[in-house]
Amino acid sequence: MTGELTQNKIQKIWIPSKDDKPAVPRKAGGGPHLANPPTVIVMVGLPARGKTYMSRKLTRYLNWVGMPTKVFNVGEYRREAVKHYSSYDFFKSDNKEAVRIREQCALAALRDVKVYLTELGGQVAVFDATNTTRSRRDMILDFGAENGFKIFFIESICEDPNVIATNIMEVKVSCPDYQDCNKTDALEDFQKRIECYRMNYQPLDPDDYDKKLSFIKVIDVGRRFLVNRIQDHIQSRIVYYLMNIHVQPRSIYLCRHGESQHNLQGRLGGDSGLSTRGRKFASALAKFVEEQKLKDLKVWTSQLRRSIQTAEALDVPYEQWKALNEIDAGVCEEMTYEEVRERYPEEFALRDQDKYYYRYPTGESYQDLVQRVEPVIMELERQENVLVICHQAVMRCLLAYFLDKSADEMPYLKCPLHTVLKLTPVAYGCKVESISLNVEAVNTHRDRPEEIKRGPGTLIRRNSVTPLTSHEPTKKPRIDAMDDPTIPELTPAPLTFCATTNGSLALTTQNLKRCATESRDIPQLCQ
Repeated sequence: MTGELTQNKIQKIWIPSKDDKPAVPRKAGGGPHLANPPTVIVMVGLPARGKTYMSRKLTRYLNWVGMPTKVFNVGEYRREAVKHYSSYDFFKSDNKEAVRIREQCALAALRDVKVYLTELGGQVAVFDATNTTRSRRDMILDFGAENGFKIFFIESICEDPNVIATNIMEVKVSCPDYQDCNKTDALEDFQKRIECYRMNYQPLDPDDYDKKLSFIKVIDVGRRFLVNRIQDHIQSRIVYYLMNIHVQPRSIYLCRHGESQHNLQGRLGGDSGLSTRGRKFASALAKFVEEQKLKDLKVWTSQLRRSIQTAEALDVPYEQWKALNEIDAGVCEEMTYEEVRERYPEEFALRDQDKYYYRYPTGESYQDLVQRVEPVIMELERQENVLVICHQAVMRCLLAYFLDKSADEMPYLKCPLHTVLKLTPVAYGCKVESISLNVEAVNTHRDRPEEIKRGPGTLIRRNSVTPLTSHEPTKKPRIDAMDDPTIPELTPAPLTFCATTNGSLALTTQNLKRCATESRDIPQLCQ
């Protein structure tokens, strides 16, 4: 029987529900009946091939576009279970106790994947581990079949010794496994660890054994790709994204147009020209760009007058993007906030309630804006040095992508006029520098209202039928239990380096059950 439809006042969409909560039927096993069932992305490849880099970057992108996604790094589970890493002997295939520990850590991660996708509203889980054997991958395929999850493999293949050495030195030797080692010893141990995996490595076989699987092989950091049996929109989107990213050093500069006449009047949107101070900023920006001495700098603007006038002062070629135009305020265009409050009091209150999902009547929401600027993000990932001259809401969307900010944080990111933000991609994130060009301007930032800050449960976090995409504030223990309640202590092989004073390698029930506080900003991770 068809249920009643209710129009959501914030998003202006029709939903089959009551109280603005989507009604999603659930199977007996707990999983929802969705057109696209949850997806598990499975990383494959030897250590130091960029798997964690791709995992985190892909997760940031999928969360940004509204697909709740989380990385499950098996290396983190292993480090929680085994307190003291001794040496590469732990990764030898004939070290039976260590093999059992690594297998059970993988199973613990898969249990958490299941909880995330069936109980916590996740849509995509990234299983970040080496997964170099067919037996491990077959086990994951069985897990997906049992739970109704789609499985998509991403295999990273690289034999360039310079790339591998750079990855090890920049990321791996400074990870927690080697906190008591010098870099030379750590490098030697990690290279031996790679050889332990290489002995049993079985790459994905597109011609025979794995020809029915869905996967992409990323070869030599994106020099070449092999794509096999893409089955749905999510997999297609993943492939498209991976084929656009690169690891070349570069900087992205974001700034707003110079102060406009509408900025001085406190008006929303419109297409006014620059104020006197706005023109002064444009000149200061031209001097700043010249001082940076950037090779092959690309300059992008919106198609609005204030943005183009700012770019004209640079006296360099620039490209106009309609996608970079400011958020469309609909019936509220060119009004002040006071006028909106007076003429549309209910709309004014609704926007304060949930600024990300709120859609102006006949206009846009931040959620709409993210979809609009996605092609800009893709092209930014392809390019090297770029200066983007845009608008407050657009700049917030771009910043949220690069800085991994949630939908809740995005509409309140501070993007002041006459300030350039320099973004430099680093190992697992992005470094940001704020550079004021010392030209005064009005402050157009509007903080979240205090009553909204204080009111628990006031914000309605949803995206039609998908839940909050940001990371959960309270972390659960990664490993709750093991199949075998009695886990013996392991005696490691004699250590020549990388040893601590308490160098015993032990996996205990206490280790497995402790409540760990996880940080999503950890810059280095090892498998």
